[in-house]
Amino acid sequence: MTDNRLGSAVSPYLRQHADNPVDWREWVPEAFAEARERDVPVLVSVGYATCHWCHVMARESFSDPGIGELLRQDFVAVKVDREERPDVDASLMASASAFTQQLGWPLTTFLTPDGHVFFAGTYFPPSPVGQVPAFRQILAAVLDAWTERRHEVDANASAIAAAIRQGAEADRTARG
Repeated sequence: MTDNRLGSAVSPYLRQHADNPVDWREWVPEAFAEARERDVPVLVSVGYATCHWCHVMARESFSDPGIGELLRQDFVAVKVDREERPDVDASLMASASAFTQQLGWPLTTFLTPDGHVFFAGTYFPPSPVGQVPAFRQILAAVLDAWTERRHEVDANASAIAAAIRQGAEADRTARG
């Protein structure tokens, strides 16, 4: 089943993902409204056209019909071109720094329907490699946390958002 919504995107990077079996959406309010209505987390994948690992993850995971089905059932999937939306990239990257110091692209983030990050990483392989879990394992763990420990998810998301706001306020104060 292909219901991907990137075929008419302005961004060439987003259009590169138009044939994925993932029901991708662009970064639009309707994606978050759907997540609220369905009570599911939002997966936001950020990348850019010349990003090697973005293309690797697309080939290994986002081209997999099984992953597409998992995302369709249990998430709202959003694809962002960091060159088109540097504001979204910067915000998500700041939140991702709470989870890893190995920042880069693809940036893989999981958000509440209110737009607060509660888990993030970068590239996740199709099979575990060393200490890096497989993308399917990440999806299962996120879904488990969302359904079984929602209070922890909401608390983490709120704490991260508050810390970022405080950091931004401190930066503004320091600049005078």
